[in-house]
Amino acid sequence: MSETAASAPSVATAPSTGSARGRRTARIALRAVQVLLALFYVIASALPKLIAHPSAAEAFDKIGWGSAGMYTIGALELAGGVALLIPVLQSVAALALSALMVGAFVVQLTVFDGQNAATPIILIVPLALIAWARRGHNAELLRLLRRQG
Repeated sequence: MSETAASAPSVATAPSTGSARGRRTARIALRAVQVLLALFYVIASALPKLIAHPSAAEAFDKIGWGSAGMYTIGALELAGGVALLIPVLQSVAALALSALMVGAFVVQLTVFDGQNAATPIILIVPLALIAWARRGHNAELLRLLRRQG
């Protein structure tokens, strides 16, 4: 009987230690995904729009939004990419960028005949994961906003 009682705590302790390591690894992996997405949105997506790269300007002219639409979308992507790295904003940023990607998907289907339509959908998957995993920060953001008002 004493052997069973003595072995029970070590069995109970082992999974919680592994679980803590697993949670830490998951947090690090999620943070790495956030950094990669932030870099993508800031450098690969927003920058060409904000510097009016010819390929971006041509695409927005084809959509019919012109330079105003191009700069607006570029600014939203830049803000979202930066906000992905700010703890209190990361969940909201992921949701906002997901909404932007839904719009991009619709534009790809309707204006560009589905060319590159998979890209926004692929980006929604990690963004949704970030929004869900970091949702605890939303209450903190609400508290900060209420304090300001």
